Amino acid sequence: MVDLPRRAVIRSARLAALPLGYAGRSAIGIGKRMGGKSAEAVLSDVQQRTAEQLFRTLGELKGGAMKFGQALSVLEAALPEEASAPYREHLTALQDNAPTMSTQDVRDAIEAGMGPDWRERIVWLDGAAAAAASIGQVHRARWHDGREVAVKVQYPGADEALLGDLRRISMVARGMSPVFPGLDLVPLISELQARAAEELDYALEAQAQEVFAEAFDGDPEIVVPHVVHAEHTVLVTEWMESEGSLARIIAEGTQAERDHYGELLVRFTFAGPARTGMLHADPHPGNFRTIPEPDGTPGRLGVLDFGAVARLPGGTFPPAIGRLLRAALEDDADLLLAGLREEGFVKDGMRVDARVLLDFLRPFVEPMREDRFRFTRAWMRDQFERLNDPRSPGFTLATKINLPPSYLLIHRTWLGGIGLLCQLEAEAPFRALLEESLPGFAPEEA
Repeated sequence: MVDLPRRAVIRSARLAALPLGYAGRSAIGIGKRMGGKSAEAVLSDVQQRTAEQLFRTLGELKGGAMKFGQALSVLEAALPEEASAPYREHLTALQDNAPTMSTQDVRDAIEAGMGPDWRERIVWLDGAAAAAASIGQVHRARWHDGREVAVKVQYPGADEALLGDLRRISMVARGMSPVFPGLDLVPLISELQARAAEELDYALEAQAQEVFAEAFDGDPEIVVPHVVHAEHTVLVTEWMESEGSLARIIAEGTQAERDHYGELLVRFTFAGPARTGMLHADPHPGNFRTIPEPDGTPGRLGVLDFGAVARLPGGTFPPAIGRLLRAALEDDADLLLAGLREEGFVKDGMRVDARVLLDFLRPFVEPMREDRFRFTRAWMRDQFERLNDPRSPGFTLATKINLPPSYLLIHRTWLGGIGLLCQLEAEAPFRALLEESLPGFAPEEA
């Protein structure tokens, strides 16, 4: 069996080393600056080296460390390629390669979850893992009625590892912040901690997945496997044959594939809440699978992992989001500021320049200004650098913006989706897709 106490010690040591590594590199950087190297060059060098250490460390771990790494992974497009590439390689390897859980450990875990008669229902089980995740791994199997199924099995002790890692990460979060200047990691970690119990309960995940599967049953563009059986630590779903995940498209896909699957990603993200009342809130490449047509051309998009979903009050996106985005698109800065105050994004009494605020929201508005917008890593890096430039009028605005708790997961999912589109370098009719599915955004609704 897996030696959990020993692994916990190893994880603690690796995570604790992250801020120490940054401190050491900062000291070296000060020395370089005193030796004549520019402050900008020193800062860039320190951030790059810190990113490499962070990404390698999170990529080599599972549990909460990998969960946190997945949440950050979609933002790697904001980093220079030389800094983000090492982490992307580690994450892809973890998504595609089997972990150390032995076949006997898997059988024991299934028996613990389903009972001693589990072999009467799962009549064949592939001993090799088909995929690995932060808290479990997936095996191909055959259900007693002949259906090919995917069996997701939670690692023994995954609850302790996940919660323990997130506690450790919260303690060293400030040491990681130089990797993403301007991004407050504390709310992200707090949200992951708050939702950890939900993600550990496969029965709860099954309920969400089946709602999505029924809503998209027969859809010509999106595939969600139906649930076959669920327990707290074991989830059995229909097997979905695919060519691979979006990680493959990011690494080697054609432009046609990038554009096609990028557009389907946007369609699913915004159509999901309208059909199900829930938002799939885990937008990283491993959760999306490509299903080409028989002739090899780009086909449907398969969606997996419904452990992290936002159950939206009112059953859809808040209409205020659409109205605020329409105001921003039409350059109505005063209406935008008034609406943000009303929703609690800008607190009463806080003085904010409406035009500066409009410019601050450019990353969310620019993709809507063209009939088709090309998301690129270069564009995202430009936006990130602009927002974190001390000379920028909007540099201090981030401290004046409040993110209401009801919008936290929506904001992270939206930002993560943009990051994933930039990794894909996809072109999509973003404005038209929002007009189709985002309440309050269409001109006649605004």
